[in-house]
Amino acid sequence: GTTSYSWVNDTPSIGLSASGNGNIESLTVSNSGNIPIVATVTVTPSFEGCEGDSQTFTITVNPSSQVNEVENQILCNSDETAAIVFSTGNTSGTTTYSWENDTPSIGLAATGSGDIASFAAVNNSTSPVTATITVTPTYTNEGTSCDGPEETFTITVNPTAQVDDPQDQIICNAETTSVEFTTQNTGGTTTYSWINDTPAIGLAEFGNGNIASFAG
Repeated sequence: GTTSYSWVNDTPSIGLSASGNGNIESLTVSNSGNIPIVATVTVTPSFEGCEGDSQTFTITVNPSSQVNEVENQILCNSDETAAIVFSTGNTSGTTTYSWENDTPSIGLAATGSGDIASFAAVNNSTSPVTATITVTPTYTNEGTSCDGPEETFTITVNPTAQVDDPQDQIICNAETTSVEFTTQNTGGTTTYSWINDTPAIGLAEFGNGNIASFAG
């Protein structure tokens, strides 16, 4: 004889119809929330018009893995970074994180997993260095792991401020002179502040920027 099957699905939101007959073909499941969705499917057999006992099974659809946005950081050479603690809106499962860093010279490893502890940022060059870190979340529930969309953030490490050594000057009384400060650093703005230990020469005790022409 012939056995036919009819079934009922209590959660059509997963992408499966509320009811149907025969086998269930392959389908793309859906879960746009942040917790697993469990659909219970009840199948009833019929042999030549005689119904038999129903059987149930479940289809659990985990949410997509997700990691919350991480703020960018801008630091100076040798500064300690803020610790980076990854988080997610997903619940009822476990989310783990793996990450890649495209510029290990800042003092952070090229790859890792889990949160990133505070570390001393490094930039021994004369221009800012920007590292892009890409983090991938993995959501695990009921023994099934699902990778989710990547998130990126940056850590920019500025170089140590630097000023070229100005030449010493020897001038006569009432002569004028000035001083223009320079630096080897690029990619940003360098400002200067100065202190003069002998204001009697005609120069203020302190100031900012270049030293304009004055009479000694």
